[in-house]
Amino acid sequence: MLSIANENIFQLIHMIDQMNSENIIKFTKKFQYPIGISPILVLLELRDNEQLKQVELADRLGYTKGAMTSIANKLVTNQLAERVFDENDRRIIRLCITEKGKQALIEANKVGKEIFLDLFSALTSEEIELYLSLQQKILNRQE
Repeated sequence: MLSIANENIFQLIHMIDQMNSENIIKFTKKFQYPIGISPILVLLELRDNEQLKQVELADRLGYTKGAMTSIANKLVTNQLAERVFDENDRRIIRLCITEKGKQALIEANKVGKEIFLDLFSALTSEEIELYLSLQQKILNRQE
């Protein structure tokens, strides 16, 4: 039989999952580009690292090669990234973020901030400080 502490932890996990799902739905409805969180993470990598091969992106982000191909195709189709051929070896293809992709990241950041500001507006300043402290404690344990 589960202890009360374990039951509370599972309830907390369920609530976190619920909150994340609701925030993803809100984000998707507000974000003007037809992409989800995974392609946004790829755009962030491309913004920070200029040009990367799809296999490098898959390794960095923990995606399968097939998933990365699908994400890359979606980004290229929506003109958020482009494929760049290596001048010395045309077999080597890298992805590069476009200006439109950079604008999409700015918009994603703006929408994300709006969603989280709305979410945390339910808390008092003291509750936010406590929540921040608890989150930091959990993050420190993972290091």
